[in-house]
Amino acid sequence: MEYVFTLKYRLAAEDCDLDAIVERLGEAGCDDATVGVGQPGRLALFFTRESSSAFGALVSALRDIKQAVPSARLVEAGPDFVGLTDVAEIAGVSRQNMRKLMLGHAIDFPPPVHEGSASVWHLSDILDWLAARGGYDIKSDVADVAKLAKQINLVKEARELEPKFSRQLECLVA
Repeated sequence: MEYVFTLKYRLAAEDCDLDAIVERLGEAGCDDATVGVGQPGRLALFFTRESSSAFGALVSALRDIKQAVPSARLVEAGPDFVGLTDVAEIAGVSRQNMRKLMLGHAIDFPPPVHEGSASVWHLSDILDWLAARGGYDIKSDVADVAKLAKQINLVKEARELEPKFSRQLECLVA
């Protein structure tokens, strides 16, 4: 099955030869990715990777990139952080319909990761919620990749926690 996902990286100062990076990525097995290098110091790879599972697709891509550009640091795996417009497109409904669902089910609609004038959710949370309600065409490959992208992002963030604070705060945020 084909899995579609994006991996975004921050490049180290010594990795500034983008042509060499693109060549190394191809040699490492990332020839199934479109490479974006438009933002200085950043690298984005849009994959369409064949694998028997979403886990296999993402893990193999992460390994391939690590082999090609060991100094690169993962910024974000996607699809994960989304707005209502993104979710509406994936679920095959209008943005207005998605907003009505959110407002009409405020108690059980998944909470956003960031709330504000532009709120952001984990895609997998909303896809799970829609799937539980039924009547939505949620593709399993998209849902699987979204769940795994969320886990990758959470693990990445957890690594940055201060151990002395995380133990004390853990019981307070539950």
